[in-house]
Amino acid sequence: MVNYSIVEKILFPSIHLDERKLEDKLDAKTVLITGASSGIGRELAFVLKNINVHLVLVARREKELLLIKEEIESYKAKVSIISADMREDKDMERLLRFLHQLPNGLDIIVSNAGLSINRSIDKSLNRYHDFTRTMAINYFAPVQLLLSTIPLIEKNKGHIVNVSTVNALLLPIPFWAAYQSSKSAFDTWFRSVSPEINGKGILTTTVYLPLVRTPMIEPTLAYRNTPAMSPLHVAKIIANSLYTKRKTFQPWWLIFGQIGSLVGRRGWDYVLPKLLQKRGLNK
Repeated sequence: MVNYSIVEKILFPSIHLDERKLEDKLDAKTVLITGASSGIGRELAFVLKNINVHLVLVARREKELLLIKEEIESYKAKVSIISADMREDKDMERLLRFLHQLPNGLDIIVSNAGLSINRSIDKSLNRYHDFTRTMAINYFAPVQLLLSTIPLIEKNKGHIVNVSTVNALLLPIPFWAAYQSSKSAFDTWFRSVSPEINGKGILTTTVYLPLVRTPMIEPTLAYRNTPAMSPLHVAKIIANSLYTKRKTFQPWWLIFGQIGSLVGRRGWDYVLPKLLQKRGLNK
C-alpha cells in the first residue's frame, strides 16, 4: 500500500501489476538485485517473494540482508545473499565468482545500487573522494558487473534493468555534480551498448526516476517535505517491466522538463548563476 499526498498521486500515477504474468515470466528464473538491503532493492525483493524464483541479493549490510532472506524464504522464493561493497575489487571478484558458478545461470539483473551526494562546489574543493566514490559505485561497478555477466544473460536470453535518474535526461543542476555526472555516465554507457546486446537476444530497460523516498535522501533536509515516489511504487514499475518488456519508464511530466531544458538552456545558464549569487550560494 502506497500512501501518497494528493500532489504525489498526480505526479506518480499508480501502475497495474499483473501478478500472474509476472509469475509466469519469472518461474524458475534467477534474479540479481544490487542495492538490496533497503529502499527500492528491498521492496522489489518482497514484490517477488511469492514467485518460484531465485533471488540473489547484493548489498554491503549483511545483517539487513539476512533479515530479508529469513522473511522472504517463509514464502515461495529462494534467496542467496552476497554481502559486498561493489567498489572494492575483492568483493566484486567474489560476487562475480558466485554468479558464474550458478547452476542455472543468470536471467535478470536489476542494477539498483547507487550513491547520492548533495554538496556545493565550494564545499567539494578538498573532497575529490566524493567524485571517485560516486563514480566507483554509480558507473564503474555496474559496468564491471555487466561486462562479466553479459555472456550469462545472453545464454538465457535474459533481461537487464538499469535504475537511473531523470537528471540524466535534463539539464544539470547545481550542488549535484558528483551524483549527476556518475549516473549520466552509466546511462550513456548503457544506452550505447543496448543495441549491441539487444542483438544478442538480451532485453534492456531503463527506469528514469525522480526523487524516491529512500534512506539515500534522508541527509538532505530540503527533501523531507518534497514530493517523492515510494520505493514500493518503483519496485512495482520494475516488476511490470519484466513481463511487459518496456524499454524505458519515465514520469509523464518529464517531457515538459526536457522541452524546458532544450528551449531554455541559454537563459538558464545566464539566469541561474545570478540567482545563486543573489541568494549567497555562488561566491
